Amino acid sequence: METIYGKTQGLKAHQLKQLDRLYRSRLPQDSLTTPELAQRLAAVSAELKESICIYINRRGQVIRVAIGTPNQTKIPPLELPRYGSDRLSGLRCICASPDALPPNPTDLTAMLMQRLDALIILPVNPKGYAERGYLAHLLPANDTELPEQQNAWRVSTPMTVEALSKQDFLELVEGLEEEFSRNFAGRATDDDCDRVVLVGLMHQKEKSDSMPFTMIELGQLVESAGGKVLDALWQKRERPHPQTVLGEGKVLELAIAAQTKGANLVVFDRELTASQTRNIERMIGLRVSDRTEVILDIFAQRAQSSEGKLQVELAQLEYRLPRLAGHGQALSRLGGGIGTRGPGETKLETDRRVIQKRITFLQQQVNHLQAQRSRIRQKRVDQEVPTVAIVGYTNAGKSTLLNAMTKAEVYAADKLFATLDPTTRRLTLTGEDDQMHTVLLTDTVGFIHELPKSLVDAFRATLEEVSEADVLVHLVDASHSAWEDQLKSVDKILKDMPIAVGPILLVFNKIDAVEDPKAILEKYPEAIAISALKRQGFEQMSKSLLKLIEYAIGKL
Repeated sequence: METIYGKTQGLKAHQLKQLDRLYRSRLPQDSLTTPELAQRLAAVSAELKESICIYINRRGQVIRVAIGTPNQTKIPPLELPRYGSDRLSGLRCICASPDALPPNPTDLTAMLMQRLDALIILPVNPKGYAERGYLAHLLPANDTELPEQQNAWRVSTPMTVEALSKQDFLELVEGLEEEFSRNFAGRATDDDCDRVVLVGLMHQKEKSDSMPFTMIELGQLVESAGGKVLDALWQKRERPHPQTVLGEGKVLELAIAAQTKGANLVVFDRELTASQTRNIERMIGLRVSDRTEVILDIFAQRAQSSEGKLQVELAQLEYRLPRLAGHGQALSRLGGGIGTRGPGETKLETDRRVIQKRITFLQQQVNHLQAQRSRIRQKRVDQEVPTVAIVGYTNAGKSTLLNAMTKAEVYAADKLFATLDPTTRRLTLTGEDDQMHTVLLTDTVGFIHELPKSLVDAFRATLEEVSEADVLVHLVDASHSAWEDQLKSVDKILKDMPIAVGPILLVFNKIDAVEDPKAILEKYPEAIAISALKRQGFEQMSKSLLKLIEYAIGKL
């Protein structure tokens, strides 16, 4: 007997046989349904007093029989025969129900999530017959804006069962898929570019209905990683849902937004557990990523030196190890040859062991790197050359400042995490007595709100440049709308450093792009205002920097 899905408890043997016989039904390839199949389905529905759904492929074969509504019996997207924003799944659903009305939004949403070829609803009258039915199918969006929900599909007026059976099914789906393909090709100008929907969570007590700063920053991260942001959704909740982060209704809304926009990736503004990622992917049928994974991807793209690549690989493996999961038969596949017979070892366990070995090796390399950097720093101490590290939020202008002050040629760009590898250059400062003083100026990796723990662990060798510096220059992008949040985030990261950092000079950069610079300086009177790009305020910053160095080390 074939599998009957849905609530089968309490069914009698002959009722199960009736449902099983539905699997033997065959339809002409060009027919939505036939009157005979419609009446058989209606009779079973009337006897059970339940909605009955059957799913039929394009060969006319019934591949799934289930008890329940189209929403209750929907097939997880990852189990569909094919799936994509530019085509339909190749399945249609016929549902007979004793109390069926025109298709409701919940069932239509299920059709959208599964990208069904069509949905046919057959109301069953008290005598057990289906006289009329409704035909629903998806509609391609005409633009990149999310259409209203009622425009994502079309529902016919009531039609007789005979009229439904005369509909040319192949002509319908071929025309729809041609439109979907053309519409998708018009949107996707670059096949290598991920098309992303952002998802965020706000605390229930937050009063603002505008897009949170974390969501804006997440969009910038996605664009820095090479993706294209299509839409952003967020929900106010007391706490994240343990299984899906969002509530069930919001997950459905996310599925609709992603499908109608033609997205191929969904990115959350927080770190997800392995089970949350799997649950959401199963429900919406798209790849799901989180903020940490996006940051790691950016780091992987930007790392140039062998040190940077080493630390990025370690961070990626530490992030992925607890999220490693087997697929299909991988969980029960045995190795071959001597030593693998008997209970054996699963493919998943083998992968975990290999990754753990690699992590151990990389950690040893990072420890070696730490020792090497420590020796270099000790030489600087022996030479009594003061060290200054530029720290700050990513894209605050640290590399631009280093280039402007030392004539270095470090790569600088208006994007998040443009540079990863710390760069040190000699800088000559002129004191009040016109005496020349040499210091070492280091450009460090940019910080970000809630810096992922895997990055902190992997980049500990690099971050020691911050801990060991005599003086820190905390650079803040004064032109950013959320500069105060960024300043607080960097302060928190510095306070959480395992080693106490030296004195800090607060410097506001990009002051030329600020409407009221005085208001910032009134709030932070000890700070310095500069423009690294236009080389403004350097003299005042140099004097303040020298005074701070004198205070830190007692002499120059």
